[in-house]
Amino acid sequence: MPTPHISAADGDFAPDILLPGDPRRATRIAETFLDDARLVTEVRGIVGYTGTHQGRPVSVMATGMGMPSATIYMTELIRHYGVKRLVRVGTVGGIHPDLALGDVVAASSAHTDSAMTANRLPGVHYSHAPSFSLLRAAADHADDAGVTLRVGPVLTSDAFYHPDPTLVPRLAAYGTLAVEMEAAGLYAVAAAEGVEALMIGTVSDHVVRGESLPADDREKTFAGMVSVALGALAR
Repeated sequence: MPTPHISAADGDFAPDILLPGDPRRATRIAETFLDDARLVTEVRGIVGYTGTHQGRPVSVMATGMGMPSATIYMTELIRHYGVKRLVRVGTVGGIHPDLALGDVVAASSAHTDSAMTANRLPGVHYSHAPSFSLLRAAADHADDAGVTLRVGPVLTSDAFYHPDPTLVPRLAAYGTLAVEMEAAGLYAVAAAEGVEALMIGTVSDHVVRGESLPADDREKTFAGMVSVALGALAR
């Protein structure tokens, strides 16, 4: 049955789904990577598609920006549409000195400055972690495909413009690779609902060095990230 935020019918979503933030990027993924993709939802302009990739059913749906928006869609996809494996594909801001623009990152854990998880488990500093099987599959596929995949922790922040200028260098000193806005929420929802999840991101900007990919280059590197995500789901 449709939910307050998704208008798809029962069976419209595949068990495997890719989750970009941007609706236009969801459309591009469907058009570029999926065969016979069909639109299954577009409530509030948040589009979702289902098609096949190498003969396997796969869906893609936008989530908007930030954990509050993303966790609404993730929860409804799992509870009402039977989605079992969720891979977020999006951009991240690099903070580690070894990262370069265009690098692909898989989040082996997600720190957060958000209170959303604190409200789930009061008194516990919960560790946000992905499905190991999906993380291993992504790493194995990247090795086979010759794609350099950087695996490590990220920060999921509620603030795009963070008020503390010392936070990024302190996180980098502890080995944090990048900052973004959804991974911790994805991992917490997946753990609570008993499904698998992984965040894969492309470094579109380097926060410390002030570097940014041009629009055309973002699309080229984005394709490599989606290929790794689809390869992980196919293994």
